[in-house]
Amino acid sequence: MTTETNLGIPAPSSSVENQQQSLGTAAARNLATTTKSAPQMQGISSRWLLRTLPWVQVSGGTYRVNRRLSYAVGRGRVGFVKTGAEVRVMAPSLRELPVLRDFEDDAVLEQLASRFVQRDFRAGEVLFEAGQQINEVYLIAHGKVNKISAGKYGDTAVVGVLADGDRIGDEALTQADGLWPFTVKAATAGTLLALAWPAFQELADRSDALRTQIMQYLADAQQPQTKHGEAEIALAAGHEGEHELPGTFVDYEVAPREYELSVAQTVLQVHSRVADLYNQPMNQIEQQLKLTVEALRERQEYELINNPEFGLLQNAEYDQRIQTHSGPPTPDDMDELLSRRRGTKVFLAHPRTIAAFGRECSSRGLYPGTVELQGQQVPSWRGVPVLSCNKIPIVDGHTSSILAMRIGEDNQGVIGLHQTGIPDEYQPSLSVRFMGINEKAIISYLVSAYYSAAILVPDAVGVLENVEIARPRG
Repeated sequence: MTTETNLGIPAPSSSVENQQQSLGTAAARNLATTTKSAPQMQGISSRWLLRTLPWVQVSGGTYRVNRRLSYAVGRGRVGFVKTGAEVRVMAPSLRELPVLRDFEDDAVLEQLASRFVQRDFRAGEVLFEAGQQINEVYLIAHGKVNKISAGKYGDTAVVGVLADGDRIGDEALTQADGLWPFTVKAATAGTLLALAWPAFQELADRSDALRTQIMQYLADAQQPQTKHGEAEIALAAGHEGEHELPGTFVDYEVAPREYELSVAQTVLQVHSRVADLYNQPMNQIEQQLKLTVEALRERQEYELINNPEFGLLQNAEYDQRIQTHSGPPTPDDMDELLSRRRGTKVFLAHPRTIAAFGRECSSRGLYPGTVELQGQQVPSWRGVPVLSCNKIPIVDGHTSSILAMRIGEDNQGVIGLHQTGIPDEYQPSLSVRFMGINEKAIISYLVSAYYSAAILVPDAVGVLENVEIARPRG
C-alpha cells in the first residue's frame, strides 16, 4: 500500500526492483580493452588466374616470343559505325581482312568501305546455299549465322557459327570460280554488309598499291605451309632403299612479338602522427599497406584479362574464338572449346557464367565433378578445373565469355611475366619504396607491381564468346 506524508505527497516506495544494483556495460567499457579485427576488405577475390599461371623471370623487363615463320595471316574483326538504322564499316578496320593486313593506303580503304551495301536479315533466313558461286564478301555487323553442311549420311549439321565482326567470302581470292562449300542460315535477326567482287576488282584495277597487296597475299598463300600456316619442314617417310632425302631448315619470324612488363602503381600516404601514436596493437602502416597490395593484385588480374596490349581476352586469336550454339553455355559448347587445343589445364569464367553452366548441366541430368587444386575442391569439366574469375566482363548484363588455357613455357602455353629481386621488394615483383615526408608531416610510399602475360602459340588460349548467362523465365 502506498503511504502519504502529512502534506499529502506520496512517500517513496520501499521497493528496490527498479534501482540499478551493479555497474552498467556502457560505463564498464571505458575500463575494458576492446578486441578488434584487422581491417577487412570486401573486394578481395580468389584470384585464380594469378595463382595458376606459371611465372617466368624477365630480367631485362622484356620477353620476346620467337616462333616459326608463318604465312597465315590472322583474322581480326572488323568494326562498324551505327547511325540510326544505318550501319557503315570503319575503313581502318578493313585491315583485319587477311588480304588487306598491313595495307597502308587509307584513301583506298575509304573507297573500299563505301562500296559495302547494308542488308538486314531475319532469323531462319538462308543467306546463300552450298554450291553457289562466291561472288560477294560478307561482314556480319550484328547477329549470328550458322554454317550448315551436309553430312556423309544425308543429314545436315552446324559446322560453324559466325557473329559480330566476322567475315565470310574472302576465300574467293585464292580460288578461281570458287563455290560455297556450305549453306549459311541466320540463327538470329541481324545486319550484314556485302561487297560484290566486281566492285572490289574495279577498285583494284585502278589502284597499283592494292594490286601489289593482293599479289603478295596470293604469293604467301602458295608457299608450302602446314595447316596452321607455318612454313613447312620438308620430310620423307615410308621410303625404302637409297631414297634421296629432302633438305630443309626451320625458318623463324624476323620480327617476333615482344612483351614489356606493365606496371600498376599508387602512392600510399600515412600521417606521421597516426604512425607514431596509434600503432598499437596493430601497425598502421602495415595494415594500410596490406590492403593496398590486395587492391594492386586485384587490378593486376584485371589487366591480365582485359588489357588491350597483353590481356588474354583481348589477345586471343580470332580463329580460336567460337560461338555458343544456342546461347547458354552447354556441355556441347564446353566440349568444343576443350577440343580446340591439346593439354587444356584450366577454364576461367565469371561466377555467374559457372552458375549458368551448372543450370544447363542440371537440365540434362548431368553432374560435373570436382578436382582438388591447391588444397581446394573446385568444379571441373572432363577433369579440367572450372575456375571463377570475376574480372571477365559481363556485357549488357547478360552475356560473358569462357576462357580455356594451356599453361606453361614447356607446354607452349600461357605464362605470366614478372621480375623478382627489384629494389625494396615487398612481394615477388612488387616493391614498396619510401618517398619521404612532406611539409605536412605525411609519409609517402610508392607501391609498384610489375607484370605481364604472354601467349606463346595462338592455340594456347581459346574463348567461348557471347555466352548467355541470364536466368531463363519460367
